Amino acid sequence: MNRIVLFFVVSAILLLIDWYVFQAIKTVTRSATENTQRIVSMLYWGFTGVTIVTYLTMQLLPPDAVGRVARGFIWTAILIPYFSKVFAVLFIFVDDLGRFVRWVASLFYSPDIRAAVNDTSQPNIPATNVIPRSEFLMKTALIAGTVPLVAFTYGIVSGAHDYRIRRIRLSLKNLPSGFDGMKIAQLSDIHSGSFFNKVAVKGGVDMLLREKPDVVFFTGDLVNNTADEVENYIDIFNKVKAPLGVYSTLGNHDYGDYVNWPNAQAKTQNLNNLKAAHKLLGWDLLMDENRILEQNGDKIALVGIQNWGSGRWPKYGNLEKARQGTEDAPVKLLLSHDPSHWDAQVKPQFSDIDVMFAGHTHGMQFGVEIGNVRWSPSQYVYKQWAGLYQEGEQYLYVNRGYGYLGYPGRVGILPEITIFELKKV
Repeated sequence: MNRIVLFFVVSAILLLIDWYVFQAIKTVTRSATENTQRIVSMLYWGFTGVTIVTYLTMQLLPPDAVGRVARGFIWTAILIPYFSKVFAVLFIFVDDLGRFVRWVASLFYSPDIRAAVNDTSQPNIPATNVIPRSEFLMKTALIAGTVPLVAFTYGIVSGAHDYRIRRIRLSLKNLPSGFDGMKIAQLSDIHSGSFFNKVAVKGGVDMLLREKPDVVFFTGDLVNNTADEVENYIDIFNKVKAPLGVYSTLGNHDYGDYVNWPNAQAKTQNLNNLKAAHKLLGWDLLMDENRILEQNGDKIALVGIQNWGSGRWPKYGNLEKARQGTEDAPVKLLLSHDPSHWDAQVKPQFSDIDVMFAGHTHGMQFGVEIGNVRWSPSQYVYKQWAGLYQEGEQYLYVNRGYGYLGYPGRVGILPEITIFELKKV
């Protein structure tokens, strides 16, 4: 019964948005022929009808009736148009607010002035006592709604797999000479359950391999929810190799916390399957552990912990346990999925951690990065949301992610492969 009520409530909201936007379409097309207006109306409301029927169908079908990728695209096809229409609604509301103010003001005018205010001498506009809508603002509203629609569609077609290599130099004063010039590659947030273009995913891996890194770090979220999501991509990501190894850790999505499991054993088995997937990939999964990397006779420590996030995010990791045995290492590198861990625990309690590598935010897969101009809704949630941060002699790098979650694309914040060069100060 609750699902039926929810369906009618959501449908009513969608129809209200559609009706409101349709007012702008009517204003813009009022000078067109009746036949054109009729066709526009049929197309507009026909699309609305298909959307409502699709929404109802998705609500009634069992969860496994549609594949996860297809289901994601269906919901995206429903949500993006309405998200775009909200932008149009804002402009229409501004016009309606202005019309209301002018109407109230007209009540205090003399009859002659009131007649002038209500003058509708434009073609095809009958004289009424209602102040007409502004055609300029209605056109602006439709343009405002079209821009995000086009942008988010392009973000799926092009942005989802438009992998970019970002190069970062990390200067560390205690870096042993043997590691001077060492090249690290970082991947994060693969989210294999969202992929829809295997060829493009492989292309990104090939880009990484052409960099010939000495070591590779993966900082969590191999899947969206369940371990089986990565099965079709084992043969791609197992190609990721490096002389000093590939090291990985878990992200919040890897634990299956967002699935209604039949029992605790099923959830535990899923996590075990995910750990096994890391082995199949040839990646060394660090579960509150550390490894000593050795090169040219020198050593540094690599520490990896399970997911640890501030606030509502799960705190599975134990950094104190993970760093035991690394006391003598001149440099310590930390793999920790959630960047909020840096401010909440790493900086105040573990000043010996030189660099923390994280991911998690995806930059919300939407934003602007042009030169020194950087903006994303992610910055209102995370203090550190993308790129390199430094405080004192400690660094944090937040990878923008390799994959995507929810919305199957990226606008402005493109998928990332990070290449670091360690330099001795």
